[in-house]
Amino acid sequence: MTAARHFAAVDLGADSGRVVCGRLDARGSVSLEVVHRYANRPVRLPDGLHWNLLGLFADTLEGLARAAAKGSLSGIGIDSWGCDYGLLDGSARLLGLPFHYRDERTHGMIERVHERVGHDELYSVTGIQTMPINTIFQLMAESQSTAARGAQRIALVPDLFALWLTGVLANEVTAASTTGLLDARSGAWARALIARLGLPEAPFAGELVEPGTLLGPVLEGHADVAGAATGVSVWTVAGHDTAAAFVAAPLRGPHDAVLSSGTWSLLGLEMPHPFLGADASALNLTNERGLDGTIRLLRNVMGLWLLQECRRAWAGAGTAWDYEQLNALAAAAPADVALFDPDDDGLLAPGDMPARIAALCRAGGQQAPQTPGEVVRSILLSLACKYRLVLERLEAVTQSRIERLHVVGGGARNELLCQLTADLCAVELLAGSHEATALGNVLIQARAAGELGGTLAELREVAAASVETMSYQPAEQSRAAETYGRFLAVTGLDTPKSEPTAVGP
Repeated sequence: MTAARHFAAVDLGADSGRVVCGRLDARGSVSLEVVHRYANRPVRLPDGLHWNLLGLFADTLEGLARAAAKGSLSGIGIDSWGCDYGLLDGSARLLGLPFHYRDERTHGMIERVHERVGHDELYSVTGIQTMPINTIFQLMAESQSTAARGAQRIALVPDLFALWLTGVLANEVTAASTTGLLDARSGAWARALIARLGLPEAPFAGELVEPGTLLGPVLEGHADVAGAATGVSVWTVAGHDTAAAFVAAPLRGPHDAVLSSGTWSLLGLEMPHPFLGADASALNLTNERGLDGTIRLLRNVMGLWLLQECRRAWAGAGTAWDYEQLNALAAAAPADVALFDPDDDGLLAPGDMPARIAALCRAGGQQAPQTPGEVVRSILLSLACKYRLVLERLEAVTQSRIERLHVVGGGARNELLCQLTADLCAVELLAGSHEATALGNVLIQARAAGELGGTLAELREVAAASVETMSYQPAEQSRAAETYGRFLAVTGLDTPKSEPTAVGP
């Protein structure tokens, strides 16, 4: 391995985008530097809520220029959130503005899909958690639109950005696995299912590519903005940000779970095959593809979106709390705050989140949190309780014991959330890189370029050497047991006891 190879990771999150410069040194570690961070601001138009992808792309080009100014780049990779997409014509031109997954047009679409293909049958093919944000339900909502009827290709967000950078369109498999339109066994588009649903078939005619595929150089037409990044090779990485984050989680064995904590919380296990049985379906687990054909058996939980929306609401009312202040207020709040299900459907769309949480708590027969500190502690404690429920469900389906939890992403910096999670889940918690997605992105590029060893385990050795982790040990369990029992009582949630019915390839 040569010294000081530089790679640019474009990491697009639902709240912000960033371009990160990753330096791979001769000692076998990676250092990361965020060279450009930019807001991701959705735009509401008369027809619904959209992403401002053109604005994000312009910021991405500026970030790539800054990364190239740090040193000659050996590659560029792009990852993003899942589910959202653009529809393209035969010349790979965008047909309309891509919608935001929180747009309300998906109301009623789950029922419409299940009228054509039943829930259990659908899960047995795709293995994807039923959520209104999934591509399958978004596409059903616009299946009769002019754009859908004329579409020849589909591009998930990382596919679209790579197309705009290089002129080459490829559907990367980890991003595609979030759609609910991929066959979980084969890793190919579920074309027979797509036809039965009456969705447009032409966009799914192309083959999928794996992470580490060379697409081509950044086009000369971007030179005015991208600067020295023009001409640099663009690789597919794990296009879904959670798949990239899993690569950077230094797993120690089969009893380790990963929590990718950001706008969404994605909590799960890395498995060699999908779990497509009735038990996994009933528990609404999801099977998404990872690097080297691995499966991430996990559950999406609402995540720090709840805190982000509360912060926006308070700022709109005249008090601009920063996250450090809010966490300090939460740490000082009473321990027995009200609890709620973070995944309640009423919390999905943007809006007055403190008021919605208060109403949800009152509906559960509890006193609503009164102060910002109580609201934040209620959010963090409810998340920790939901994490325990998800871990119990994963253990029930896989018939294994989870002993260690690796937390990566922005939530790894939230000490209160980490300690509450360790306490509630009764596991050792290791808080790792808050830029794990970018680190995984860089590691995949470096392997594709021949700069790192070939196995996923070897990539994780580099990840472990690149990041300092903080250990959180669970506290005495009597209070945790009482809190969790209260959570189950007010939410009505539980973990059904069933035998595992794993379905392999």
